[in-house]
Amino acid sequence: MARPLVQFASCFRRTAVGKTGFRRFSGTSLCRAAVQTERATESASSPWTLMAAVCLQRLPVISAPCSPVEQRFKQLVQQMELENSLLSDHELRLLEDAERMSRKQADNYDSDEENDSRDQDIVLAQDLEDSWEQKLKSFQPAPRVRADVDEDLSSAERCLADSLVLLAEQQVGGEKLWLLPQAQWQQGETLRQTAERALTSLPAAALAATFLSNAPCGVYKYKLPRAVRTDRSVGTKVFFFKAILSDAGPSAAAAPANAHFMWLKKSEMQRFLKPAYAMKVNSFILNL
Repeated sequence: MARPLVQFASCFRRTAVGKTGFRRFSGTSLCRAAVQTERATESASSPWTLMAAVCLQRLPVISAPCSPVEQRFKQLVQQMELENSLLSDHELRLLEDAERMSRKQADNYDSDEENDSRDQDIVLAQDLEDSWEQKLKSFQPAPRVRADVDEDLSSAERCLADSLVLLAEQQVGGEKLWLLPQAQWQQGETLRQTAERALTSLPAAALAATFLSNAPCGVYKYKLPRAVRTDRSVGTKVFFFKAILSDAGPSAAAAPANAHFMWLKKSEMQRFLKPAYAMKVNSFILNL
């Protein structure tokens, strides 16, 4: 029985080397497969529950108001640009009109020297400025502060000069907490896919977001109370991913009064988040 087995093995070795249709087994690939299997087993038997959360930010829509120092610097730069600039076409036309009017008022004025026809209506630059001034008076810019919208925490159209972050009300254990939208990791998906699922599964919010990276920007870990902690369930690890709001649906722009999500400034988040959770979240949120 031993000799036929040796002949079969030698024949198989020659066939694998001689024909390109067969691939020789590699010890490296076998080790890699073993490591992947071991990691999958470890993740399945890990006492930590893995979660993925998304830090969705709505960037400022309008510019922020200038501080007193910025306002003075702005006026200084405008004054320097005005002093170093050349006359524009409109300013040159104002000078030409003034010179023409002074010649008409002179005693030795000769109308034949003018190129313009007498029957042609002459529109002076000052007349254009008067018409522009009337249009400016009738123009009403949109208000920067809207009390009816800025006080609605569920609207993505509030505080247009600030950066807002989305918070969602979620059930954690026996209580409801305000958190960044999160979901539990499932076998076969990446943590970013889990974060995307947490955003799309948010009720009553049609949101389109652009994720900034495949890697998390932070992690928050907490343990369960000792009364409910077991060897197979110690606590939870939450991995945060950053995203930028690219489009908000009608439900997000004007959400109902009982909406389970809020758009908050960084300074407003302290009232709704747990201190330890807020400290971790504030470390990677920037006021743009």
